[in-house]
Order: sequence, then C-alpha cells, then structure tokens
Amino acid sequence: MLDPLLRQAVTESGAYGGGIFLLPPGERTLWLAMVTGLPREFTTPWARIWLDANTPTALSLRERRLIWTAVGDLPRHYPESAVAAPYAFALADLPLIHGDHAWGVLLLLFPGDHPPQLTDAERHATHTAGERLIAALQEATDRGQPIRPEEQPRLALRHRNRRHPPEAAHAATDFAERLPGGCLAMNLSGKVTFVTRTAAELLDEPAHSLIGALPWEALPWLSDPVFEDRYRSVLFSRTPASFTALRPPDRWLTFELYPDASGISARITPAEVPADAPAGAPAISAGEPPGRLPSRSVPTRVGALYHLMRLAAVLTQAVEVNDVIDFATHPIMSAFGAQGLALLAVDNGRLRIIGHRGYPPEAIARLDGALLRTAPTPATRALNNGEATFYTNPHEMDRVYSGMSTLTGKAAWAYLPLIASGRPVGCFVLAYDRPRDFPPEDRTLLTSLSGLVAQALDRALFYDAQHQLVRRLQSGLLPGTLPHIAGLDVAARYLPATRGVEIGGDFYDLIDLDDTTCAATIGDVQGHNVTAAALMGQVRTAVHATAGTAPGEVLARSNRLVADLDPGLFTSCLYAHVDLADHRACLATAGHPPPLLRGTDGQVSVIDISPGPLLGIDPAADYPTTEVALPPGAVLLLYTDGLVERPGIDLGASIGDLASDFGRHGDQPLETLADTLLQVSSRHGTGGDDVAMLLISPTPL
Repeated sequence: MLDPLLRQAVTESGAYGGGIFLLPPGERTLWLAMVTGLPREFTTPWARIWLDANTPTALSLRERRLIWTAVGDLPRHYPESAVAAPYAFALADLPLIHGDHAWGVLLLLFPGDHPPQLTDAERHATHTAGERLIAALQEATDRGQPIRPEEQPRLALRHRNRRHPPEAAHAATDFAERLPGGCLAMNLSGKVTFVTRTAAELLDEPAHSLIGALPWEALPWLSDPVFEDRYRSVLFSRTPASFTALRPPDRWLTFELYPDASGISARITPAEVPADAPAGAPAISAGEPPGRLPSRSVPTRVGALYHLMRLAAVLTQAVEVNDVIDFATHPIMSAFGAQGLALLAVDNGRLRIIGHRGYPPEAIARLDGALLRTAPTPATRALNNGEATFYTNPHEMDRVYSGMSTLTGKAAWAYLPLIASGRPVGCFVLAYDRPRDFPPEDRTLLTSLSGLVAQALDRALFYDAQHQLVRRLQSGLLPGTLPHIAGLDVAARYLPATRGVEIGGDFYDLIDLDDTTCAATIGDVQGHNVTAAALMGQVRTAVHATAGTAPGEVLARSNRLVADLDPGLFTSCLYAHVDLADHRACLATAGHPPPLLRGTDGQVSVIDISPGPLLGIDPAADYPTTEVALPPGAVLLLYTDGLVERPGIDLGASIGDLASDFGRHGDQPLETLADTLLQVSSRHGTGGDDVAMLLISPTPL
C-alpha cells in the first residue's frame, strides 16, 4: 500500500531514493519498513533506530520537524551515522505525525552534488508526500488493518520510465561492443547484469562466470575492500567516480563508474602504471603472490567493517550501564540479524543478566545469577574458557546443555566472553530463531565486537559505582527530610545535572525556629567537585548555627566563615526569616537569583532585594534586608540558577519566563507544582547545571 507513495515521494522531490520508518505502538524504536533506491542489505545499520539516538531520523521525530542534513553535515553532526555511510550525500527526514500520534519518519536521499539547502519545490514535495503517507496510515488503521513493519524492510522497486522493443537489446549490445575499452553493467546490489566481450577479455574472466556475480567476489584481484567501498560511494552519492586496479601479473585497468536509478555502468580501459604504485607490480594483499588472496582468511566485506565501526562509535557514547544496553541492543541485533540478545555482568562471583531482548521471562529467571565457577551454563563456560562459543542449531546446544533450546525458544547462539584489562566483566549473547551457520568472517567480527562491548561495560560499571558513591555523598549533605512545621506547606526538589564523579554545590534547607517562626535558605557553591560539596556542607552548618538572628546577620557571619576558609570558591545564598503569626517574611541575599512570590490573587512578582556580594569575597560586607507580606495561600519560590539559565538568553528574561510559568501553574498543590516547574524549565532548554528549588506557602493556623 505504501510502495507507490514512497516511489512518488522520491520522484516528485527529486531524491534518488528513500525509506519509510514506522514506530510500532508502545515501542521506542523506529523500524525501517521499506526502502527504494538502495540495496536492502545496505540499509541494515538503520533497520532499527532507537528513538533517543543521535541520528537525524530519530531527531526529526523527537523534535516533530523536518531535519535537512546537507552534504558533509552527517559526519559533523551525527558521527555514528556517518561511520556506516561515510559518503557524500544529503538527506531529509520528515516526521509522520498527526495530532499526538507519531506514525514514523519519511527519509529521502539526495545526491552528493545537491546544493546546501532544499529548494522550496523540494520542501513542498516532501511535506506533501508526508501528508499522503499519514492519510494512508490513518486509513489503514481506521479499517482495522494497521500497517506494521515486517522483520526485514520491503524493497519498493522503481519502475522503468521507458520500454524497449527486443531488437533494441541487440542494437544496444552492438553499440557497447563497438566502443573502445570494455563495458560492464551492475544492478543496485552490485551484481553484473551485462558484460561486453572486450570487458571479459580485459578482466581475463569468461562472461558467463561474471553474470550474476559481484565483481569483487568473482575477481580475486578486486577483493580488496577499497574497491567495494568505491562502488558504495558511487551508489550513495550518485556521482561518477573511478579507480585503477592491478590485474595480475602486470596489467593495470581503469574503472569508470556511472550511476543512475537502475544501477551502475562501468567503463574499463587499459591504464598506465600509476605514479604512486609500488615497484614490482604489487599484490593487493601485502606479502602474498600477485593476485592471490591470503590463504588464512577472506577479506572482511566493507559493509561488515562499517557495522563494526558504527557500533564502536555508538559504544563510545555509553556512560552508564543502561547506556550500554540501550545504545548497543538494537544496532547489534540489526547488524547481525539476531532475534535475541542478553548482556550479563560479573557480580560477586555470579553472572547477572543486566539487559535482554527477545528472551522469554522464564528463561531469564532460570539463567540469571548463575555461579560463575560451578553453574553449567553456556555463558559461564564461555567466560571461564575466555573463548567465544557458537552453537549453530538446537542439537548442538542440547547435546551440551540439555533443554536449553526449549527453555530459550532459540535455534542458534553466539556466546561472547567480555574481557577488559585481563579481567572477566561479563558475557554477551546473540540468539537466533532459526539455525544459523557462523562463517569465519562473522566469528571474527563478533569477537572484535565483544572487545568493544567489554570496554564499554567495564567503563560503565566503574562509572555507576563512582556515580552511586557521589550521589550518596551529595544526598548526605542535603536534608533527608524537611521538618514538619504547623501552618506551613513545603515542597523541595534537587535535580543533579552533572555526570561522572562530579558533585554539585547547590543546597536548600528549612529550619524550625519556634512555634511561629522558621527560616528557609537556598544557595549555590561555585564548581562541581568534592571541594564545592564540602563547602556547601560548611555553609549549611553556618546558616543553621546562626539561624534566628536577623537575615543580614546570618549572611554576614556565613560570609566571614567562607572568607576564613579561603576555599577559592564563591557562594551565592538567599536567607528568609518567616513569621507565620504576622504573615511576613524578611529576606537577604548574597548574590543569589531573586525569589518569586505568588500572591493570593495569582499574580507573581519578582522580589526586589538589594543584593550583598557573594559569600567569601569581602569579609566586612553588609547584607541589606527586605520585608514582604506572606499571607496564607501565598507561595514563595526559592531556586538556584540551574532552573533559569539558558545559553544565549538574558537571565532577566529567563526569570520572567519562570514567573509566567509560576503564575500559570501556581494553583497546583506544591508537590505537583514543583514537578511542573522542572518539566517546563527543561522544555525551555535549561538543564546544563544542578537545580535546587524550595516552595513554601503559609496555611491557616
């Protein structure tokens, strides 16, 4: 149903190819449902795209807008995508969204000589195509027959524009035979569909053995991945290219490649010895006789190399253990055509399953937590032996581990031990629904992959341990619970934005002074390190020790303490003394963002307090105070700059936006209001710093 719509989108937009990604209900992964203009096998790296991945396709759906990636922009902005296709081409990704429903993404591919921008006509044609696809998807759903992607994407073949009579074929052959040099034609998949006698002679291979074959497989001297890469480059960029190759023992040939929508035409002519060619008529594979491949292995195919490179790029982004699971799962399953995956980590002498896909729950329950040294499972065996283990069918598996195929529902497995710095860190398992041979090339790639995953998992486990330690330290420095104060409703939030072993210096506190008074404080120590956290704890202690005196005096004493410590860090702080009987608050600030007050009428004002200097700058500084009415039902909002700071936006404007949001949502319960303000702030583009927030509202006594 969508095939003609995709072909129409490609034709009207001027693209040479494209695809349709669909988002199955309840999933966070885009599935490539169909493709045109490229061989299906080329699309494997993008068959599944995690919705949070750094790719233009995922980004277009997340941001609900057309994403145009000009020629050359892919490696700059989306390096993990460029690794799998390092060629000159452009692409447009249009989200297929109707109302709140996201259907998927339309992808269109443009040649390498496309101008930097989409033309108005191309943009209009792209949006029109998207509207047609949305209507078709909605119509199918309304009929009770929603369109779902299949396991492999469909290939939507483009129809020929012209039909030729049979005699034209003979005339075309005669024409090609008369041209100087040889002529060879390949379809989009690279298979030879036509070859002239002269081409066969130049290639020194019978024509019948070339038809239907890939040149780099039929001709051993073209097996170097460089030549396949040149073919891929022409196919992606749709611009002509050429290369020169040595036909053993001493014949150099030039190949000129000319692409179009149906395939590639190659012109083959004799060539002089290239100026940069090594002396002695070198072989493509170093150290071997001319034209002969090394007997120990077959050259790794370019597509497989790009899979590995792309996975390496993806795994370098993994910071936490969950990142390893999220980033690696779909690309690896897609690259190797697996239907099941499990990631296990060593934990106190056991193998714990920390992530899995495609396995039944009962299998996970049975296999999780196996003792590394004594439990007889394929994973423990592979890790104890330190060697990848492959089972090509259920019989092989059950012969060693009886009942494993029934338990898992799988028919072939690859168990890859994860070793980092000589230490076992876990095991990676790929599983298949049908029996599968693992040829030497696949085994080599999977073994290389296990090294990448091992390093990523080792880093992530270390990070998680450090991260947990840091967060425990930070939570210990912040109040575990706020005191219950009669006549006062309170909500507080702390949202860390730092990563790794960094620790922020934001803090807040609520201090119960007597039956009718309390103090609220909030502050931000410069920096994100242990020194900042320690200073934050000392400032909180100083404020506690002097709480109850005048707000200006509290800050003055805290300022002298920070100056005496001389930590080389400055601290902003705001202190409020709240009188619940008189319904008033007295405030002083040391360079902290101004608090906001939402009155009982719903109007929000920014409290204008004459600021004193940051704590630690001038030991003799004074801190003026400001008094405001705080009747029951009013809400006072104290916050740190992480809630409002946005790159390139004036801080005053950001505080104004916060005041507007506060006024719009301020009638919510305080706990709900706190969450709402964090969410709205995130949508405004903040999030580069820690956030502390304290909301207080008097209630009738």
